Amino acid sequence: MTAPEVVEAEIEYRRNGQEPLLAQVYRPAGGGPYPALLDVHGGAWSGNHRFANTELDRTLAATGMVVVAIDFRLAPQDPYPAMVQDVNYATRWIKRNAPALGVRPGPVGALGTSSGGHLVLLSAVRPFDPRYAALPLPPGEDADAALGYVVACWPPVDPYLRYEFARETGRGNLVAATLGCFGTADVMQAASPERIVAAGRAQALPPVLVVQGTADANIPMPMIERFAATYRAAGGALQLEAFAGEPHGFAMQPGPQGERAVALILDFVARQVAAPVA
Repeated sequence: MTAPEVVEAEIEYRRNGQEPLLAQVYRPAGGGPYPALLDVHGGAWSGNHRFANTELDRTLAATGMVVVAIDFRLAPQDPYPAMVQDVNYATRWIKRNAPALGVRPGPVGALGTSSGGHLVLLSAVRPFDPRYAALPLPPGEDADAALGYVVACWPPVDPYLRYEFARETGRGNLVAATLGCFGTADVMQAASPERIVAAGRAQALPPVLVVQGTADANIPMPMIERFAATYRAAGGALQLEAFAGEPHGFAMQPGPQGERAVALILDFVARQVAAPVA
């Protein structure tokens, strides 16, 4: 069966003062409605843009879904929780605008790479947190920010532990970026999905796939393993795929390991989309 043609469109999903925040929408040509996936890029909470995961977004859209890749506010100009607010808002915006986007009613999934993985996990476990849901949709039918599933690729699931790891390994750029986003150690810890789940403060535990290289110089593997154990102990379903010897961002590079990671992502998403709505 031939994969459908993917068409792209640029849409303003929110306005921050006078600045438009844009989404790149990838969808199959014709047909629909399709399930929706929100894509949140990485960049240490302070860089990059909505085109960072374009090839993966196109691949996912070609399987028969609408992928919405967003720009969002970045630190240090707009520190935490600004970027989580934008992720929360974008989730609600997709649900609210489902007919116009060609999206079918039902759960919205999310994919995040690197710091984007942290953001989608944080929004997933605290979708109703008033700090994160602080941006109102325009008047009309309401929508919530609950996510149906999450794909988190090499995510800093505990910003404080990643900050300490960066300090110990001489990664000054990551130290500065983390401080620029969160400001203090207390805020880093408060914004940790792992610590939120461990403390019993999660509002939701959707199914999660974590893709992680064991030779990642940005993310210590024990941090990922601890998050996986914590999430499962709390009752959440988490699939951890560890790739021996692979570095940060490996799945975005050509090669057999990247191809295997993408295949695992496609399989996980397909299973979540096919699963009955709880």
